[in-house]
Amino acid sequence: MKPNLAEKLSYHMEPDAFRRFGYAVVDWIADYYKSIESYPVLARVSPGDVRASLPPKPPQQGEEFERILEDFAQFILPGVTHWQSPNFFAYFPCNASGPSILGDLLSSGLGVQGMLWATSPACTELEALVLDWLVDALGLPKQFLSTSAGGGVIQDTASSASLCALLAARERATNFESNRTGIRGRLVAYASAQAHSSIEKAVQIAGIGRENLRLMEVDEQFAMRTEALAALIDKDRKAGLVPFFVCATLGTTSSNAIDPLPQLGPICRQHGMWLHVDAAMSGTAALCPEFRHIQHGLEYADSYCFNPHKWMFTNFDCDCFYVAERKVLIQTLSVLPEYLRNQATESGAVIDYRDWHIPLGRRFRSLKLWFVLRHYGIQGLQFHIREHVRLAQEFASWVKKDPRFELVVEPPLNLVCFRLRAGDDENQQLMDALNRSGDLYLTHTKLNGRFTLRLSVGQTNTSEQHVQRAWRHIAEQASRLLISA
Repeated sequence: MKPNLAEKLSYHMEPDAFRRFGYAVVDWIADYYKSIESYPVLARVSPGDVRASLPPKPPQQGEEFERILEDFAQFILPGVTHWQSPNFFAYFPCNASGPSILGDLLSSGLGVQGMLWATSPACTELEALVLDWLVDALGLPKQFLSTSAGGGVIQDTASSASLCALLAARERATNFESNRTGIRGRLVAYASAQAHSSIEKAVQIAGIGRENLRLMEVDEQFAMRTEALAALIDKDRKAGLVPFFVCATLGTTSSNAIDPLPQLGPICRQHGMWLHVDAAMSGTAALCPEFRHIQHGLEYADSYCFNPHKWMFTNFDCDCFYVAERKVLIQTLSVLPEYLRNQATESGAVIDYRDWHIPLGRRFRSLKLWFVLRHYGIQGLQFHIREHVRLAQEFASWVKKDPRFELVVEPPLNLVCFRLRAGDDENQQLMDALNRSGDLYLTHTKLNGRFTLRLSVGQTNTSEQHVQRAWRHIAEQASRLLISA
């Protein structure tokens, strides 16, 4: 009997092998989380080390999966910075959790490309539902519901959401002529000097130009000064320019500052300007009613975004982007070639999310978010948010009691900005020594021109013992530094 040539030449992983190796990978991840504190938080490799440890060319013949997993542990893991460590206090968190990982695994297994409702109805309809759930859970304005004129979509990051908001604002301001004829150079955008760098990138990509982005001065809490904004808008109008877009931030990266929406909103309405609100990190806090004051005035917003992948235990990437009037966004981004035409789309009865963001293709991201919401429930999520805020406030109280340190600004939520009083060099040395130790990971910013340490409490598994230990390491290292100085 002749051999089955097709079967003989198949290089695919068979289902039984996938099952066996899948168990091995899940076991590895479970063990990793149990032992994660044994790893130095910040990777201890030099530039080029990881690449140099690996072959310069791919294998000609396939290798055993066990060998691949061994090489992962030996060569890749040492170059990983452990974002899921409970001792990770740097930047803002980029969280994961068991239910989120499992939801993402199912999404990967299904391999859905959800560009149209027709290409996977469940992908579209679950996304619309989950985003509507969050409107209620966060106390967002009803204008963001998919059952209204607005609605929500999952983007990869807040950077993409801000770009989409800017593009929609551009088209609304030019009556959609910019898409047809290009930018004519008179549009002006505004944001806080503390706004995320993605706003500057967005004005470049959108053809507005950096020179037409006004970065507004901030007050003593590092929030945008509304009187300065109003004055500059009037000045630009008198100069023949067209103010069209304002980005407000709820929880800036440097200091967690909250821009004053109740004052900014009326200014934007008066001038017919698009108000985009970036709450990438802090938006999750609104799950707790006592923190919803940060979003007072959000009813003025034309668009809003926050990242469940930062503080809602949903692994990267997952940004929730809402618009008050979806027709503007869709008209801005929609291109319909013949090969995408289908009966469901032309009926007008479905959402095609390909028209709500930059790429055509899209992953089944709502599945992992749905798993998280179902597993934790709103009550479980609230518990962890409240605990993280409490721990950050407790850390701030320890800083205040130590005469060697100072708070640079009162922490509104879960980010503490502090520094040694000694000077910038000492603060740089302190941070470097702490990060070299592997016991924790901090990052810095500059506030009022001064080098400032940031401690962000928000990692999924961070508890009181980790924050206490972090302060102990910081205080002990400060003592060694100041004695040797």
